[in-house]
Amino acid sequence: MQMDNAKIGLVSISDRASSGVYEDLGIPALRAWLEAALLNPCVFETRLIADEQPLIEATLVNLADAQHCDLILTTGGTGPAPRDVTPEATLAVADKVLPGIGEAMRAISLKYVPTAILSRQVGVIRGRSLIINLPGQPKAIAQTLDGVFPALPYCIDLIGGAYLETNGRAAFRPSSSKKTTVG
Repeated sequence: MQMDNAKIGLVSISDRASSGVYEDLGIPALRAWLEAALLNPCVFETRLIADEQPLIEATLVNLADAQHCDLILTTGGTGPAPRDVTPEATLAVADKVLPGIGEAMRAISLKYVPTAILSRQVGVIRGRSLIINLPGQPKAIAQTLDGVFPALPYCIDLIGGAYLETNGRAAFRPSSSKKTTVG
C-alpha cells in the first residue's frame, strides 16, 4: 500500500533568531522529531519569522491555504511577554478551536516545570490544516509532542488531510476508523 505524502509547515517565531542574533533550534527540533515519528514521505515548509502578529497570521494562512499543509507546527511566542503573540495570531486565522490540545500540552509541561501554567498554546483547524503552537525549547518540544501526538493523525484524518503512518509511536484511531482508498 502506498503511503500518503505529508506536507508539514514548521514555523519558528523568534525576534532574535529571525534577525540572526542566535541560531534557531526550533525548526531542527520539530523536523527531527517528525522524521523519527513518521513513515510517510514528508515535504517540510519551513519559516523563521519575527514575533509580529500580522506576519504570523500571513504565514499561517499561506501554509494552510496556498501550501496546503496537513499539519502546521509553530514554536515560540506563547508566553505572557508583551511580544508573545503566537496564540492571538493563530486564533485570528482559525476556523475551529480545539481547546483540549492546549489543555493537554500545559498538563504535560506541568510535569516538568511549574511555569507551564503561563503557557498560552492553542490548537486550531484552518480548512484542512491542523495548526498547533508548541513551546520554544527543543526539550519541551519533544516532551509535548510525545504527549499530544497520538491524537493528531486521527484529527488530520477527520479534516481531510494525509493519512499519517507512524514509526513506533502510538497514533490512536478508533477501531471504526479505517483508511479508505479513493480510486
